Amino acid sequence: MADSQQYAGDRRRQRPAPAASLDRAGRKAPRDTEVEAAVLGALMLEKDAYTTVCDMLRAECFYEPAHRAVYEAIQTLGAAQRPIDFLTVTEQLRLNGTLDEVGGAAFIVGLTTNVGSAAHIEYHSRIVAQKYLARELISFASDLEGKSFDESNDVDDLLQEAEGKLFEISQRNVKKDVTQIDPVVMQAIRQMEAAKNRDSGLSGLESGYRELDAITSGWQNSDLIIIAARPAMGKTAFVLSMAKNMAVNYNIPIAVFSLEMSNIQLVNRLISNVCELDGSKIKSGQLSNLEWQQTMARVNALTGAPLYIDDTPSLSVFELRTKARRLVREHQVKFIIIDYLQLMNASGMKYGSREQEVSMISRSLKQLAKELNIPIVALSQLNRSVESRTENKRPQLSDLRESGAIEQDADMVCFIHRPEYYLRSGEDAQGNDIRGLAEFIIAKHRSGSVGDVKMRFRASFARFENWDEAAAGMGEIRSRIGHAPDGGGAAAVAGALPPPQAADPFGGGSADISARPGEQAAPF
Repeated sequence: MADSQQYAGDRRRQRPAPAASLDRAGRKAPRDTEVEAAVLGALMLEKDAYTTVCDMLRAECFYEPAHRAVYEAIQTLGAAQRPIDFLTVTEQLRLNGTLDEVGGAAFIVGLTTNVGSAAHIEYHSRIVAQKYLARELISFASDLEGKSFDESNDVDDLLQEAEGKLFEISQRNVKKDVTQIDPVVMQAIRQMEAAKNRDSGLSGLESGYRELDAITSGWQNSDLIIIAARPAMGKTAFVLSMAKNMAVNYNIPIAVFSLEMSNIQLVNRLISNVCELDGSKIKSGQLSNLEWQQTMARVNALTGAPLYIDDTPSLSVFELRTKARRLVREHQVKFIIIDYLQLMNASGMKYGSREQEVSMISRSLKQLAKELNIPIVALSQLNRSVESRTENKRPQLSDLRESGAIEQDADMVCFIHRPEYYLRSGEDAQGNDIRGLAEFIIAKHRSGSVGDVKMRFRASFARFENWDEAAAGMGEIRSRIGHAPDGGGAAAVAGALPPPQAADPFGGGSADISARPGEQAAPF
């Protein structure tokens, strides 16, 4: 009895009281110190207990400073795969220089003697974690309240900071239980059956490009797809062409987050794409009566299409999460496009470098794709090393700009390469005509093969087309030339081919498939 009283007295004298135990209203911060003590005692009694709770608890989850110091010692032992018991924890506390601060060896003895078994350690650990989360939310709300009263703070900045902090708190406390394989196997079988019953035979969403869909089996749910290219290769033109294919042709709800271009600029490109109308005429409005009639008839295809555009500049990853969830919930959006990744930010959180911020953004995009269970396509810039190479200008994974984490987080990494931009002659080394040729390069494919897909880029319409369709069109033109009356070949060509453009009709540069050899194609 005397020893017990002495232990209790030492514990009261030597253990420091936690700070800020009461809020301004006199309420106690959420905590359960008895449960904390029970968890620590169980960890020292059961040899495998730490592996059960190590992903659920961190040292800061414990309210009592003494309990926090003990768990830090247990974490050190667990990381070194050393035994965790009364003796080893006491020794580790001595090495950490905190044994006297917690109340000495008598305090550690008290933790173990007051626990009968470790049978309920997981349940008790969850209580400790929940109390910590409640304290974090209270601290977050209190800090936000104080800043909101300060009129010198910008409200929009506060919203960004609040969303970032709340996201950080939620991510620190995410824990997903393991799943036995049987239901997952059945889900995979159901997906295979659904793909079999589709006319396309694809398990994912159709892009409208047959060769690409053959390699990918369609864009797959929960995948993060990075499409990267140097400026002038046609990143935006490609995703808009694809969005048109999916939303208009297949009625798939699509969301486009454009950080670089306004919504009217994007729609102008879509009108040019759908109506096959030169971009310069859209700008000037100089259309003939026939062209107006054709435009009004064809633009109806866009009316009512499930295509949603957000042109918020400098969009934060936290705003994106909120908007994406709402789009999926309210409009059943099944595919998201972001143009482009390097223009996003992670405001509200501090980073040592822009590379770390981009890493956080790419990781968040992958998490969002998994959470919403939809494919997300994010455009990305490449660094200048492509131009510095003298021979091979084809992009490669090491060319990804700012962060290697983009490559790690992405399920697919793709590049767009147009050889004619670098080969001024309009011919490759074998003498093949490469005007209008675009190569879609799949450089990384986590669940499939890699390869190249040939496409046709038509800058005057800001459009990418299937290569075989374009080739069939050229074959028809040649057929018409061959069957024209004597002297009618030139007229047939003039009637069949689009007129040559000296400049990019959208104001970006030079012409497309109809450009003369030696001219650069339009930058998109």
